[in-house]
Amino acid sequence: MLQVGKKAPDFKLYDQDGVLRSLSEFKGQKVVLYFYPKDMTSGCTKQACGFAQLYPQFMEKDAVVLGVSKDSVSLHKKFSEKFNLPFTLLSDPDTKVIQKYDAWKEKTNYGKKYMGIVRTTYLIDEKGKIIDAKSNVKAADNPNDTFKLL
Repeated sequence: MLQVGKKAPDFKLYDQDGVLRSLSEFKGQKVVLYFYPKDMTSGCTKQACGFAQLYPQFMEKDAVVLGVSKDSVSLHKKFSEKFNLPFTLLSDPDTKVIQKYDAWKEKTNYGKKYMGIVRTTYLIDEKGKIIDAKSNVKAADNPNDTFKLL
């Protein structure tokens, strides 16, 4: 995990519309930066829909939500449209940003070890400093738990 109180590393990734986005463009706003394993899966859909449902309240608190996975821009577009997600999804196919934010870890499934994204959420303040960091978050609880921190 990146340390609370430290500056969040900037990045440039493409969003679901193919637009190159960076963390620095959101200076002056709080940012919920969440890393999730895969579009269109049950847990990730619950998490994304939870953030979508609370998005108006996040906006009232001057906070934006950015979801990051290694899925393609086109899959992000389908996921966003299918579930009417009002926030930005970022594509990191080479996992550089995912690794920079320490969300790429060894996982085990049915005794088999592999590398993958561990569900991780950072709350970043208006100046770009990390004010909260959580790893292994529960998909369904994460949006509400994060909102309570604002």
